[in-house]
This record gives sequence, C-alpha cells and structure tokens, in this order.
Amino acid sequence: MVLMAVCLTLNAEIVGALSTAKCKKQKKILINACKSLLTRKPPSPFCCQRLRVTPYQCICSVITPNLAPLINVNYAISVMKGCGRRVPHHFKCGSTTTP
Repeated sequence: MVLMAVCLTLNAEIVGALSTAKCKKQKKILINACKSLLTRKPPSPFCCQRLRVTPYQCICSVITPNLAPLINVNYAISVMKGCGRRVPHHFKCGSTTTP
C-alpha cells in the first residue's frame, strides 16, 4: 500500500484542483488495482492505466516524514516509468523528493 501511495505521489502531471471525495475515490481505485506491487509482482495493465491517470494532488499530502523512510522511491519510479508515466527529477511530493 505504501508503494502505491508513492507511485501516486510521483505523478507530476498538473491537473485542476480535485474535490476531496474525488481524490478519495481515485486513491481507492489505484490501491485496489495495484495491490500486486506490494510483493513486487509486475503491475497489471489496469494498474498501469491507473498509475498514468491518477492525479498526484490526490496523494501528496499522505507522504509524511514518518512514512517517507518506508518507501523505496527508486522502485516506485521504475514502476511508474515502466507504465509509461513521466517522473520528473527532484519532484517534491509530501516529504518525499524524487532523485
């Protein structure tokens, strides 16, 4: 679940402001779609699709200083890139910054 949150946080596509309810729904769909990532299994096509379309604003606030050390940012970036999502260098989301 932590990895999925990171994957969402690394989404650098700028989109309009989203309602809290819409963000909650987006997070739930992504988490359910990408559960296999917890065991480092390859993402499913649906997981990749969700990684490409879920707005980063919906997740950034959950990456706290306590959660950040538990996240393998490099793995999350490789999954995102493998799914066709651009991940900018030095992108700050919550308390995590991409390399």
